[in-house]
Amino acid sequence: MRTIIIILCTLCCLHAQAQLPPIFNRSAETTTITRQYLSPVRILWQAGRITQPENLLKPGNGQADLVGKNVSAFRPDGSTQASILLDFGTELHGGLQLVTGMWPGNQPVKLRIRFGESASEAMSDIDTLQGATNDHAMRDMTVAVPWLGKLEIGNTGFRFVRIDVADNAPLLLLKEARAIFSYRNIPYLGSFRCSDTVLNKIWLTGAYTVHLNMQEYLWDGIKRDRLVWVGDLHPETSAISAVFGYNEVVPRSLDLVRNITPLPGWMNGISTYSMWWVIIHRDWYRHHGNLRYLREQKAYLLPLLKHIASYIDENNSEKLDGHRFLDWPSSENPEGVHAGLQAMMIWSLQAGAELCRVLQEPAAAASCDSAVNRLRRHVPDPNHSKQAAALMALSGLARPGEMDSSIISVNGAENFSTFYGYYMLQAMARAGNYQGAMDAIRSYWGAMLNLGATTFWEDFNLQWVPGAGRIDELPRPGEKDIHADYGAYCYKGLRHSLCHGWAAGPTPWLTEHVLGIQVAAPGCRKIRIRPHLGDLQFAEGTFPTPYGLVKVRHEKNTAGQVKTSVNAPRGVTIIR
Repeated sequence: MRTIIIILCTLCCLHAQAQLPPIFNRSAETTTITRQYLSPVRILWQAGRITQPENLLKPGNGQADLVGKNVSAFRPDGSTQASILLDFGTELHGGLQLVTGMWPGNQPVKLRIRFGESASEAMSDIDTLQGATNDHAMRDMTVAVPWLGKLEIGNTGFRFVRIDVADNAPLLLLKEARAIFSYRNIPYLGSFRCSDTVLNKIWLTGAYTVHLNMQEYLWDGIKRDRLVWVGDLHPETSAISAVFGYNEVVPRSLDLVRNITPLPGWMNGISTYSMWWVIIHRDWYRHHGNLRYLREQKAYLLPLLKHIASYIDENNSEKLDGHRFLDWPSSENPEGVHAGLQAMMIWSLQAGAELCRVLQEPAAAASCDSAVNRLRRHVPDPNHSKQAAALMALSGLARPGEMDSSIISVNGAENFSTFYGYYMLQAMARAGNYQGAMDAIRSYWGAMLNLGATTFWEDFNLQWVPGAGRIDELPRPGEKDIHADYGAYCYKGLRHSLCHGWAAGPTPWLTEHVLGIQVAAPGCRKIRIRPHLGDLQFAEGTFPTPYGLVKVRHEKNTAGQVKTSVNAPRGVTIIR
């Protein structure tokens, strides 16, 4: 009898599947993006005649109704149309849901919607004065909202939304204006906490910055450019390994760029970005130990390494073509760029040799080693470039202590950049200057937090700070607009991205050097614990491995000695 029931149930399930509409049988891409609806937390500005605007701050349900309670009424006030600026409290990726009520005439009402990563961006016009654009994502648009209905619009990075009644409608009844928050619903497995609350906030802000950029692919920014830039990926993938562990967005993005860049082309048109692809694969394999995935790269990796090594001249100097690029702030220093490129070739070929040995390709590994030995015979002058000095220290082309004391640490975090700041911090650690690196994190990334940042920016300069207002307030008379008044190259003024994944370097750095957690064998089979507390009294946290979480706590006693406790999952060997 039980067998008959099972057979009947199976036949019913098969019959139900056979009756599905044909659309469900199509091959379609699925995503793992979650949508959450968030009400604004405050009204930053308003104009015209708006009755009960505070209703928009109440939790909503996304449903229009016939009751008509808890609505905000927007009416013109003479020549002034009703307008409001909403603050959602933190940077988000997604759009806006508008739920309307019933007004006389039953006709749609046109609204102008402006998204902004800063308050001033949401108040701006698209013009040539302050750099506001609709590049890559629409952030300024006019739409018609239905009578007694709902409209969802927008797909960008924002914290603020300005709503203007754009036509001569005598009345708009708005029940809800909620953010549509689109993100990967994944746990924060890694953690960091210490005796300095500023460092705690910086670690978490870097993690959140990368989290927002983990969309269908791993982007550089959620407003701009929303692209897979391979150089940007290295700080991001370092943070992902430290915070989230394995996530499919990384191989998905690495494979995308590989597949659209046939050799001898450079990824994203930039030679260093193909080199970053090699370094990322080395680091990803170290952390996750997926040999099967690494083998999938072999057919592309081996000729790429040969291609990189072919750009050495008779004087053992790099002669790279394509866009000769480290980061934007260093781009006007050709001597520094040359030194950085020389170091990048060494670093990437070292990583390539390591991968070739894992792949049991000794001839390719030896070829990489030979190229590295040639490149070491030419030591360029970094020409005071902190970017180049950092790469030279990390690649072994120059002594870390010399690069740190003579260039990187000069004037503290002055002339740091959000992208290469990570490598400057890494070079300072290589030089043993852990305290200096922690101080730089506090002053540079901490300054963005002091200006209202909830994610880290595409670029930042400490010289922008004096006299500047916060991004979560409208500029006051005589106050600099930190978003509109600064920026250069591709990020002038309001075009500047205020959520850029390459700025998250302090997150993996604090995990690696303050918590002291370093991967010592592929797949995290061995973890080295070497904490550096500097002026901290304690530090504790967790680190995701393929076997589970490693948990550490370091505490300094009255004599300045650090006591460490470690809890590791089975399969992970701890090295002190």
